[in-house]
Amino acid sequence: MLSRTADHLFWMSRYTERAENTARLLDVNYQTSLLPQSAQTAQTGWEGLLSISELAPAYFQLHPQITPEGVMHFMVAQESNPYSIISSLRNTRENARAVRGTLTTEVWETQNQTWLEMTRKIKAGEFEKDPPVFFEWVKFRSHLSRGVTVGTMLIDEALQFMRLGTFLERADNTARLLDVKFHALGDDFLGQRQQIDQEYDFYHWSSILRSVSGFEIYRKVYRDLIKPDRVAELLILRPDMPRSLHASLNEVVANLRALVDDQQSATLRKAGKLLAEIKYGSIDEILGLGLHAYLTQFMDRVNDLGNHISQDFLVPNY
Repeated sequence: MLSRTADHLFWMSRYTERAENTARLLDVNYQTSLLPQSAQTAQTGWEGLLSISELAPAYFQLHPQITPEGVMHFMVAQESNPYSIISSLRNTRENARAVRGTLTTEVWETQNQTWLEMTRKIKAGEFEKDPPVFFEWVKFRSHLSRGVTVGTMLIDEALQFMRLGTFLERADNTARLLDVKFHALGDDFLGQRQQIDQEYDFYHWSSILRSVSGFEIYRKVYRDLIKPDRVAELLILRPDMPRSLHASLNEVVANLRALVDDQQSATLRKAGKLLAEIKYGSIDEILGLGLHAYLTQFMDRVNDLGNHISQDFLVPNY
């Protein structure tokens, strides 16, 4: 396959996943902002959202201060923000259009229709009227895109590049969500909480789990109160949790193995080593190292892995 074609397929899927994850992050922040809390706590949540993608400098070029409305607009409808939902879906459609002949009709029509509906919703102000409904729509279109892709595409290199992009992006975004939400609580997040905070904690962690479609899974796996260390374990180490780091890397390695000619390639070894460390790791070891330090290192390694994938298969970014 031509590297340019592979590049378009890879990034088409990454941008679709990025739009969905941005919607998930905004949704959980919006939901938790409705809980009883101090103004400073609410402000910290919105600041953390900008720090996920290191977008605070770009935000302050357009807004004098951080407000819920400002952050929401910046992350949804600001076309100059490369991480906004509208930018991600526009890039998805442009990459799909560039490889129209490689995609099935159903895949192309799904991506094109998503973009057309997105522009209509933004112009009609539907996002401002009911943010949760809008975020659910973004997630649904992402689910639909993946389902149509798996259900209609030939199982060949094209599909493997698309899935490689999806799960590399998912691993990065799940790590960012965990890092921001846990790091914002400080180093003693596993310490004893006052009785008065327990109800808030339940809704806070419930919202985080729901942002990754993990609330029902947590209940099924642990059958216990929602605890921060178990939330971290579920989203990092569980291979049966679809959006966990472990599950995402399983898919990355499986698709890389199908794509590389030399099974000893440096890129495959990097991915395999990262997967092995998660596969045989424990939550106690991770917390002993420090969750923030662990996740920061993980994101750096995922970024490095993405660069190696680009050098080996795609159009290098010079």
